Amino acid sequence: MKINSISSFEAKLEDIASDKSISHRLAIFSLLTQGTCKIKNYLKAQDTLHTLAIIQALGAEVSMDEEFVYIRAPQYIKSPNCILDCGNSGTAMRLLIGILSAIEGEFFILSGDEYLNARPMKRVSEPLKHIGAKIFGRDEANLAPIAIQGAKLEGFNFTSNIASAQVKSALILAALFAKKESYFKEIELSRNHSEIILNKMGACIEYLNQEKTSIKIQPLKTKLKAFEICVPNDPSSAFYFALAACILPHSRVVLKNVLLNKTRIEAFKILEKMGAKITYYLDNDEFESIGEICVESAPLKAVSVNENIAWLIDEIPALAIAFACASGKSVIKNAKELRVKESDRIKSIVLNLQKCGINAKEFEDGFEVEGGEAKCAKIKSYGDHRIAMSFLILGLKCNMEVDDCECIKTSFPNFIEILKQIGAKVGD
Repeated sequence: MKINSISSFEAKLEDIASDKSISHRLAIFSLLTQGTCKIKNYLKAQDTLHTLAIIQALGAEVSMDEEFVYIRAPQYIKSPNCILDCGNSGTAMRLLIGILSAIEGEFFILSGDEYLNARPMKRVSEPLKHIGAKIFGRDEANLAPIAIQGAKLEGFNFTSNIASAQVKSALILAALFAKKESYFKEIELSRNHSEIILNKMGACIEYLNQEKTSIKIQPLKTKLKAFEICVPNDPSSAFYFALAACILPHSRVVLKNVLLNKTRIEAFKILEKMGAKITYYLDNDEFESIGEICVESAPLKAVSVNENIAWLIDEIPALAIAFACASGKSVIKNAKELRVKESDRIKSIVLNLQKCGINAKEFEDGFEVEGGEAKCAKIKSYGDHRIAMSFLILGLKCNMEVDDCECIKTSFPNFIEILKQIGAKVGD
């Protein structure tokens, strides 16, 4: 896909992709409810539609209209007569491993595309095996396809050595079916949507410290309450257009109805440290903090980032573009998790920036980028939606060609339309 540069833009964007993390969770958590759940503004992208198809295969009744997705959970989750296809979604696969491992007597197989089936699952399967889960797969249940024979699970006291919302959520879901209360601790707070949503539904998940890194989970005594929730717009998706406004002179964008949870807007805070002009407006705080973000262009300066990495892991490819357009040398450290995302993002970022004439160097747990004048290049996405979108945004500053942009549809199906809306010329 080719994109031509533009000089500047001003826009108010309301139709940004709705939040992928919350959409996945609401679909999966609906399996725990009694009654009909109504989800407004559910993300209708490839990955989240796969998740709806999975819960349907597990017995849920799923329907949708232009405004809502309606889900009525089955009385009991039963073995499906098919493989459960998670597409490209690590969130879906890891959370489903958690919940399905606790469905006694039933059998499930989870698989995905070539990229997902190369991503590590042992971080979920191993702690679950220790409490009685029967999980099988390649490389000792590290690689999908993953087979699960549901079993009665013990309570646990587990400390995760990585800050991962997917690991935490999988363990929480398993704990809801365990014989007794469970305890989970992580090294730093990861995204906390699961705790917020499940507690709102009636689960008992208690924070044990001020940092919210240690929690206690009580097993469910009854099914949870059905819910009606509107999914806010995804800050990770909105960030691409915040980046565009930062790197194009005399540009301004207002991003509407965006999730403002502090574990999700850290990348915006990094842009602020680099010199960007960003203002936040809170609209409501009933379910999650939701509002708008206004971003104006400004000269960017280099920054070093080595903390709260779990809060900006999805935005780091886009941040790398900001680094390339900033004055000075920027550094990301403590981000080894980037190696096991949809691609090895450290390598993908560095190789592609080098193609653009930008000095970039990779480390085992991060990379450094020296800002400069990017030039037109042919970019390899490695089937990674965030690499593809990040370099298309750079293409707004200097013409760019990015291969395999179909992967963008996994998370942000109208991304190209919004690029055109702000004045970009995009074509094959």
